Amino acid sequence: MSQSKPLKDRNFDNLASRFASNIYQTTKGKIRQAVLLRDLLELPELATPTAILDVGGGQGQLALKLAALGHHVHLTDISAEMLQLAAEEAKLQGLSAQLQISQSSLQDLPQRLGGQAYPLVLCHAVLEWLAEPEAAIGQLRQLVKPGGIVSLMFYNQDAHRLSNIIYGNFAYVQAGLKAKKPVRLNPQQPLSPQQVLQWCQQSGFALLGKTGVRCFHDYLRDRSQQQSHYAELEALELQYNRQEPYASLGRYIHLLLRA
Repeated sequence: MSQSKPLKDRNFDNLASRFASNIYQTTKGKIRQAVLLRDLLELPELATPTAILDVGGGQGQLALKLAALGHHVHLTDISAEMLQLAAEEAKLQGLSAQLQISQSSLQDLPQRLGGQAYPLVLCHAVLEWLAEPEAAIGQLRQLVKPGGIVSLMFYNQDAHRLSNIIYGNFAYVQAGLKAKKPVRLNPQQPLSPQQVLQWCQQSGFALLGKTGVRCFHDYLRDRSQQQSHYAELEALELQYNRQEPYASLGRYIHLLLRA
């Protein structure tokens, strides 16, 4: 019997342009940005200029939004190509002074930063691409100041299973959500929200809030409405995505955690 290959952390060099067109420039990317900004800007910590660490922040879409609001953002990623695009966009927007950029994996950051910690740490859509997501929670704990906040968003295994049953992908679900030919931009391993929350609590985090990201968008029967009725869809997402059962149906789960 052949053994499956061990998972490796995903690096998106050579895929940055596809990432931009397939994710960032789509309605699902717009909703994700709207939800995260809403959740973050309600934090009292962001009422005044704050130092923010964005771990695995890619092309820096969210980092640049926060920098434009006067915050100082340290953007990190393992992809040099992603970071180059972020630097170019920061220059175009006149935000280079607000954005520090470092190429680094999450695993290396605690040592590279020499013990430096931040009042707010962002880690969005990173866990599901890591070989050891549980260890990443402890690494994030080292990067946030005592009493600080971690904003953690990850790919929801429960929603992934539900959507594939709705789409009729029964064999894929029965195979334990393991694809024979994985799509390169699809996450390697959707994560159980219950398991992630347990990891967070074991690392000493307290849960401040939970939000679903794309609770309705991905389930529309008529997908053309994702564009034709985008304003109404975004408004409904923001209205209901902190309420159950909708929060748990989000394609991603966003947790706000107090260290």
